[in-house]
Amino acid sequence: MAQLVNESTENGRGVGVLHPGAMGARVAQHAAGTGARVYWVETGRSAESRERAEDAGLLSVGSVKELASRCGIILSICPPAAALEVARSVAATAFSGIYVDANAISPEHAVEVSALFEERARVVDGGIVGGAPRKPGDARLYLSGSDAAAVDAVRDLFAPTVLEPHVLPGPVGRASALKLAFASYNKISYLLAAQAFALASGHGVLDELLELAADKVPGTLLARPTQVTMAGPRAWRWAPEMEEIAAACAAVGVTGDVAGLAATTFMRWASLKGAADVSVEDLIAGLRDGG
Repeated sequence: MAQLVNESTENGRGVGVLHPGAMGARVAQHAAGTGARVYWVETGRSAESRERAEDAGLLSVGSVKELASRCGIILSICPPAAALEVARSVAATAFSGIYVDANAISPEHAVEVSALFEERARVVDGGIVGGAPRKPGDARLYLSGSDAAAVDAVRDLFAPTVLEPHVLPGPVGRASALKLAFASYNKISYLLAAQAFALASGHGVLDELLELAADKVPGTLLARPTQVTMAGPRAWRWAPEMEEIAAACAAVGVTGDVAGLAATTFMRWASLKGAADVSVEDLIAGLRDGG
């Protein structure tokens, strides 16, 4: 299906990205590196977004309608709470290409996104696992959907890049389910480690805990406090993702209480959004009563 992508690019129908944050800009940069013309909507975006888009080599358009007219593939990579709104903005245009929702949303919300486009556009469910891809092994892009040709087109777009595409047979929702299942373990682990640090600190044994963790569980987050601090600037994004996990659990009759509590707790670190230098003490302060 690589020919489908190439044909759309040659005809001026490139690849669109809504809206390139740190992850979206990196993904878009890799798409541009394949020779595709990659567009984004500059209107209403911040100076930081414009800088990321310029660094990634993206081409600016003035509206979602213009983006839809130029692109054969549109990728939605945004905070999960905005995923439906972004999808609606594209569905309100005449877009008839391939819409890829690569957000951390529940399988049920992924199905809602697909329904917005009815039969006019083809929808691919995407789940990005890992950090913003810079080198091989950093991240995987899981893809699912009932339209195998559309899934293959997205896979072939990223096959030459360091973002590793993996196709899951089956309908929209499977890629999102896998993404959230992994995130439920991975991201809550950061919270558990931070809670352990806060407990130990409150009783004056934090240094002893870190020494114990280094000896007994050296490969875990409990032994890597510097890595745990990465959760602080990202917690504002992780909180709604936990809510999506709770909803996905409820849909299959599994309690989502842990994810729901994690969402509330991550919001305690919302003020650390964008912070360049977060310490363990900053995380602990956010977990204290009144933090």
